[in-house]
Amino acid sequence: QVQLVESGGGLVQAGGSLRLSCAASGRTCSYYGWFRQAPGKEREFVLVISRSGERTYYIDSVKGRFTISGDNVKNTVYLQMNSLKPEDTAVYYCTCRTAAYGSMWYVPKMQSEFDCWGQGTQVTVSS
Repeated sequence: QVQLVESGGGLVQAGGSLRLSCAASGRTCSYYGWFRQAPGKEREFVLVISRSGERTYYIDSVKGRFTISGDNVKNTVYLQMNSLKPEDTAVYYCTCRTAAYGSMWYVPKMQSEFDCWGQGTQVTVSS
């Protein structure tokens, strides 16, 4: 199993930026995903990136504001969050899927498609 460690969360004012990191160890990930869970809400999918970085997917609410990238040597994925809004406040979880899908266009988006989960990092955006 893969062990994941998130970091980079914190408190920021609306319009500010944060950069989250997710480092994996133990095995390599074919896909890195990010989910978030806001207060009183269900955990939701945010974005995903394939190991090579060739394939990404963002939900509409973060397009143009969030950017995901990876470092294959470090087996680490970065989530750059700009123009943060109070609605982005949540615990952010990184997740990993080790097995690759056959299609180069398909990326996982459901919780059940991922193998391992980090413990989460808190992102708080104030008004």
